[in-house]
Amino acid sequence: MKELLLSILAGIAIGVVFKFMRLPLPAPPVLSGVLGVFGVYIGGVAFDFILKTFSNS
Repeated sequence: MKELLLSILAGIAIGVVFKFMRLPLPAPPVLSGVLGVFGVYIGGVAFDFILKTFSNS
């Protein structure tokens, strides 16, 4: 839980700094981009799960 809070706070701080410096945000600008990043993460987790499940047989 601590990691989640720290990552949210770090993201907020980075967003504020980028907007203050008038730079584009270093994140996908639309929901589909965010969901794509989430999909990549879920795919990696699923692949690790599949490897652990079938390699221990």
